[in-house]
Amino acid sequence: MTTVREINDPEELDAVSPLWNELLERTAGASFFHSLEWLQTYWKYFGAQKRLRVLVVSDGDQPLGILPLVVRISRRSEPVRILTYPLDSWGNCYSPIGPDCMTTLKAGLMHIRHTPRDWQLIDLPFVNAHVDANQTPSALAHAGFKPSCETQDASATVNLAAYKSWDAYLATRKKNCRKDLRKKENRLALRGAISYIRYRTHRAEADATDPRWDLYDACEAISQVSWQGSSRTGAALNRELYRAYYRDCHLAASRFGAVDVSLLSIDEQPVAYQYAYHYRGYISALKTFYDPEVAFEGAGTIVQARTIADSFLRGDHTFNLGPEYMEYKRNWLTDVRPMHRYTYFPYTAVAAQLVRAKRAIERWWRTEPSVATPSL
Repeated sequence: MTTVREINDPEELDAVSPLWNELLERTAGASFFHSLEWLQTYWKYFGAQKRLRVLVVSDGDQPLGILPLVVRISRRSEPVRILTYPLDSWGNCYSPIGPDCMTTLKAGLMHIRHTPRDWQLIDLPFVNAHVDANQTPSALAHAGFKPSCETQDASATVNLAAYKSWDAYLATRKKNCRKDLRKKENRLALRGAISYIRYRTHRAEADATDPRWDLYDACEAISQVSWQGSSRTGAALNRELYRAYYRDCHLAASRFGAVDVSLLSIDEQPVAYQYAYHYRGYISALKTFYDPEVAFEGAGTIVQARTIADSFLRGDHTFNLGPEYMEYKRNWLTDVRPMHRYTYFPYTAVAAQLVRAKRAIERWWRTEPSVATPSL
């Protein structure tokens, strides 16, 4: 018999940590953002005025999966209580934890249907269409929540597993791309001695891992001088609004074994970086910034190229470059993977129907996919 246990108190999450980690190891398309370590960090900074609804699904004594959900007030333009995933645009894909996504979703959503309603609409965003294979809309419909679907965004992805080596992959890039990379490498070399380091923490040694704050601080310093870092919008590492969150995430990812930092230097002076999280060969790129003084030399392009090349040597299978700045990623991507949003708008909820109408108008006017930004 399938049962569901609901956890609302964040303090009770530590008790399910071993189970969470065991199920995470068998979760398709999982990233650091699926980890309990990330959820607890997220909740520390952004859990205010939200209600936690973590559903643990079991078949008798056998745990099957975990469905992490939160109830929160949507953005200002949509003042409605939504039941949703806790990602809030910090990552770009999410799903239940465990190998049986369909059973976990069905049981969890049936539980939601038969418990007191503290939400006005259900919104399950960031669903990787490639991994999900229509399980989410099927589970919603099974629970009586007829969903609408929209393509929320798309992630630029490098399918590393499709190539034997960096050279084989590079040969598939356009001739102008390869030529441009060589020119930038040569121009940057005129500046001084180029050095590249990539540092990762690993699960097996997480308890004794060095977070390498020296590397993180170098990344933060580059963010500070970059054009993106001085912007009042976005979520750069140095932006005061998010700085403490990012630093705590770095520590949590270090302990979890997911830190992935690439740093490019000229004469030992850091000039560009790519900050990412890795998990079981899946790379989630978070930020790539460079010092504007070496913009002409293409330091950002070079750190990206060297990181992808290094991923081939490490045996990684997927490099998710994220949804933003597609123009700058077109030379590297092999796939553009859509992220779907499934929403249930109850017919009797006036606020939900107003949101539905608003989104329909936005889709009608939209000429290109919008870039999501984290919400507090």
